[in-house]
Amino acid sequence: MRYTLLSLIALLTIGANRVSAQQLSTYQFSLQDAIEYALKHQSGVLNAELDVQMAKNKVRETTAMGLPQVNTTFNFQDFLKVPTSLIPGEFFGEPAGTFIPVQFGVKYQSSAGVEVSQLIFDGSYLVGLQAAKTFKELSVRNSKRTQIETTVAVTKAYYSVLVSNEQLNLLDANLSRLKKSLFDTEAYYKNGFVEKVDVDRLRVLTNNLETERQNVLRLLELNTQLLKFQMGMPIEANLNTTDTIQQFTVDKEMSEIDSAAYTKRIEYSLLETQKKLNQLDLKRYKSQFLPSIAAFGAFSRSYQNNSFSNLYDTSFPTQLVGLRLSLPIFTSGQRIYRIKNAQIEVFKSENNLENLKNGISLEIAQAKTNYLNGLNSLESQKRNMELSQEILRVSRVKYEQGVGSSLEVTSAETSLKESQNNYIKALYDLLINKVNLDRALGKIN
Repeated sequence: MRYTLLSLIALLTIGANRVSAQQLSTYQFSLQDAIEYALKHQSGVLNAELDVQMAKNKVRETTAMGLPQVNTTFNFQDFLKVPTSLIPGEFFGEPAGTFIPVQFGVKYQSSAGVEVSQLIFDGSYLVGLQAAKTFKELSVRNSKRTQIETTVAVTKAYYSVLVSNEQLNLLDANLSRLKKSLFDTEAYYKNGFVEKVDVDRLRVLTNNLETERQNVLRLLELNTQLLKFQMGMPIEANLNTTDTIQQFTVDKEMSEIDSAAYTKRIEYSLLETQKKLNQLDLKRYKSQFLPSIAAFGAFSRSYQNNSFSNLYDTSFPTQLVGLRLSLPIFTSGQRIYRIKNAQIEVFKSENNLENLKNGISLEIAQAKTNYLNGLNSLESQKRNMELSQEILRVSRVKYEQGVGSSLEVTSAETSLKESQNNYIKALYDLLINKVNLDRALGKIN
């Protein structure tokens, strides 16, 4: 008992250590590393791959329906009362209209047999085999769509982390500069060169920046958690991003958009496959007007005896082969209306394809416009931030030389912080717009 308890404690300790080690795992991931990790661990991607495996099994299942089928049967009967039949009395010299009860058969009966069948021709089976393969193709494309959506989600989440890091860097730089200014101003105040209100203004700015920094730190943590979720990574794991925002360049000039870009979208391929399935469904209903032919053979042995112990002493074999032809003749128009509805589904698929084509074209136009607007906004906000930095520099020089006021400095500090926030927002919007444009053009695979 003591040995069992010690073993159990040891196993639990090892398991806890493993969980603890997993929770404390630290990953250093670039954007590409994060995407590759997600494609191997994200539950949606894994389920889509399982759907592909199920579709492959469905093809094998449908194929097996056209292969030889073998069935065995065994039967045993104990007639507690042997069935009685009435035979006209004339057969035994009795008056007409009378019947004599006679029992045919024995108390115990048994049989065992094997039946083999082979489908020779069935139009529905042939079409079903094509449909199963097309269904597998649809599952593969659905899996691809899931991978694309996962890539987009991980990329956007990764950019959110990078933008939060960039915002934190700017805040740290501002805080460092403000603290130095506060230290210098406090020294001026002690020597009687400035008023206390000048110190208070800088202290208020410093306190606000420190509060904002804490908010950004919490937002960074939240964005990192979101990134891990999108990747399918345990939330307890530690994740550090190795890329920086400066590594990602954006094209300031766009080439002409390909008019057939919609054909590169996985959604268009999915609808094309769905149309193919609808066409096969129509073909299947039409094939039901054709006959089906199957061959079969059977071998069996029957046993009969009034004594159970002697039941299997004597057998009566039966062997047969045959051909079965089934030809539908009249179903009150059911197949006709099924065919008409299947044709309507094909027409709907064509309409959906045309609508998706127009929708993708509109999506590309919107994404392109948003991207170009984002470029202009980022360049404008970057210039504003540089101007704010210069205004702050001049204001500080004037203040240190005694020709400017502390109000100018604090106002310039506030303007710089505002311009930096606008720059961060424009930078994030542009990165997201770039992802949306690449997705719209079918560049993310």
